[in-house]
Amino acid sequence: MTGTSKNLLLPWISPLVILAAWALASDRGWIGERTLPSPGAVFTAAIDLTKDGTLPDALGTSLTRVALGTVLGVFLGLVMGVVSGYSRIGELAVDRPLQMLRAIPFNALLPLFLIAFGVGESMKVLLIAEGVLIPVYLNTYAGIRGVDAKLVEVAQVYQFSRRIVAFKILFLGALPNILTGLRFSLAIAWIALVTSETVNTTSGIGFVLINAQRFVRPEQVVLCIIIYALLGVLTDWLVRLLENRLLRWRTGFSGR
Repeated sequence: MTGTSKNLLLPWISPLVILAAWALASDRGWIGERTLPSPGAVFTAAIDLTKDGTLPDALGTSLTRVALGTVLGVFLGLVMGVVSGYSRIGELAVDRPLQMLRAIPFNALLPLFLIAFGVGESMKVLLIAEGVLIPVYLNTYAGIRGVDAKLVEVAQVYQFSRRIVAFKILFLGALPNILTGLRFSLAIAWIALVTSETVNTTSGIGFVLINAQRFVRPEQVVLCIIIYALLGVLTDWLVRLLENRLLRWRTGFSGR
């Protein structure tokens, strides 16, 4: 087994141990089927929902919502973070409202979004974008303000243009923070998706989850929870790949 294969497989050892313990507890009757269905029952539910087309349609709808909301939120977060981090006037205009928005939970915003945008796709996409925007903004702002001031002074001595200072020094210097913010934002995007899809929705994984709750199908409830978890892990892994490609120049402590 190559080193790359080991790096891919090792993180999955603990989830597999948990899965084995879950299967054992279900098989021995330590956990009731109504409390927590067995892995076999969840797998069967996944097969059935895939065969009738419910699961693929729901996945496609949810992924589309997350993709649109994430793109919008990342764009707005980057723009506002650069404006606030690069300019003191921009900070005065942008930072305090966003800090206030950061303290507001999704549950408090959802009724307002429902009234303003209805129960359609725009409400769900905008709620996801709002959740994504905050961590991207915070990390972009902190990354720019964390760049060593001496680098900017040297650039000014050599009379570099403001564009070069903004991009080559400030933005690239803040890139590790920005990618960290992206990882946080994608996790929040799935939370926002769950929140938006469990209220007055007719499609998506959240719709499957609500129907499973309504008709008392615990195996489908667990299946939806696992799907959310796996999608979150997948998007986090994609950002890690992006980090490895864009930050190859950076060497840091990786554990013993």
